[in-house]
Amino acid sequence: MSADRLCPCDENTAVCDMNCCCDRECNKDDVALFTSCTFTAVRSGSKQLCSQDIASYSLTTDVYGYLELQSSVQREINYNIFCVWSQNCFDGLSHPSPSLPTADNFDSLFSQFISFIFDPEGVDEGLPAEVQASSGYQFGDVLATAEPSGQKGIFYLPAHGVTADCVNSSPAVFLKDQTSRCSQRLALDGDCSSLQALRMDTYANVQLLAGRNADAAVVPVDVASVILQSIKGAQTELTVSDGEDFLPVRTTSSGCANMVLKAVYVIKYKSSGELVNASVSLVLGFVNTSRTHNSLQQEFQVIFQADGGEPTVHYSGNPGYVVGMPLMSGDRATDGISRSINLRDTLSLLQSTEDQDCLKGPHQRSPVLFGQDYMSGCTLSLEDITNCSLVSQSLLNVLRGPNPPQYVASFGNTLLENVLDWVPIKSNMNPTEVQSCQIPLALHLEIEWTKYGSLVNPQAQIVSIREMIETNQSSLAPLSGGSSIVPVRSSVAFIPVSAAAVPGYRAAPSINAKLPFDFFFPFV
Repeated sequence: MSADRLCPCDENTAVCDMNCCCDRECNKDDVALFTSCTFTAVRSGSKQLCSQDIASYSLTTDVYGYLELQSSVQREINYNIFCVWSQNCFDGLSHPSPSLPTADNFDSLFSQFISFIFDPEGVDEGLPAEVQASSGYQFGDVLATAEPSGQKGIFYLPAHGVTADCVNSSPAVFLKDQTSRCSQRLALDGDCSSLQALRMDTYANVQLLAGRNADAAVVPVDVASVILQSIKGAQTELTVSDGEDFLPVRTTSSGCANMVLKAVYVIKYKSSGELVNASVSLVLGFVNTSRTHNSLQQEFQVIFQADGGEPTVHYSGNPGYVVGMPLMSGDRATDGISRSINLRDTLSLLQSTEDQDCLKGPHQRSPVLFGQDYMSGCTLSLEDITNCSLVSQSLLNVLRGPNPPQYVASFGNTLLENVLDWVPIKSNMNPTEVQSCQIPLALHLEIEWTKYGSLVNPQAQIVSIREMIETNQSSLAPLSGGSSIVPVRSSVAFIPVSAAAVPGYRAAPSINAKLPFDFFFPFV
């Protein structure tokens, strides 16, 4: 309806309502008695619409001193990017009152807002014909599985719902990397292997479909690695043969072993959207319900990688580093800097665990995170030092890591081809010191950074990084304090070196005025 035909103050039929300027029953004599307009503007629709008609009303005085009505209808444009272009539902701009959860309707509301309901018949509605005809997955499609019954299923992974409890109905979506952590409720009254959410085969024996169609090729999920984690956090990689499963077993009356603590899926795909292969890395551990209060923390992750293409490189800022993000590191190559996406090959420090021996692996490492000082270490037994030079080199490799990088990016998004924007790691360790049998007892990284750019939005920039290795200057026996154990530590410290802000003033303009040559004529 047009805006000039709407009148919210017209309450009486066939009668002029006082001060109702939009009432069509009011004539000039009635308007002359008005004092003001109840509504000066009437819109044809909601303010959320992108465009609408608006009727304006005002009172003016004529030459005889009587009031007369002035009205006009104009088109109003809403320049908000989230405006509504077309309103085809009367209740579309309002929300119904939500149902209050009670003890009777809680289960129904929980299933309504937590479970995922997909309509396979209507997924492709509105898509181009060539996209609908494609057999590969499109961005946002739910990954399908081949069930043992021959039916087409959905690849579900546990995720937290309204609470931290796991809800086993969260699907994996194509090209969307996901990480979820939730608490799995435990009921260890019976056999440990009866808990499907904690079994290895639940996450390893998955048959993915390469495409959206039910007749697509089947892509089995391969087990890339299985790591067994002790109650104290020590991890040991297990050797897994084809088809072998580590089923949960009961250890005590309140504990089970080989429970799934973490599962990481890596799915490779073609440019056509078809899956090439998939692998899963599992972390198994021990559960003691007397300590975990009948719940277990689980973590699940899905990573998508293009087959044959460049792997995804994650940056740590744009452009400055963000606190808590890992430092970008790499090595010098012929055409720039080569950087590995594997955290094992990035700048990292030894991760401390209880009773960790420096010469007995495997050793867990933690990446160096920007702005976060860190200290860790291990212990060295004097009885293990039989070959001094061999122990010295082994300790140095443990402190630095398997593949220590040589350069660190100055900014969080530094490009690999800009070699001058990468800061070299300077070390005080001379290779001859290793040969002269000096045992490294400490590794300390000193990273200097500054605030770059405007004071309104400064960006963190690394300006230098030094590796300082401390070795023994005398016999190791006095350092042990009478025992046969010597502590070895590694640490990192971030030192701000930003100069104090100096206010800047614009220079005063210089006057360069020239007078005409006859300005003082005839006096000069």
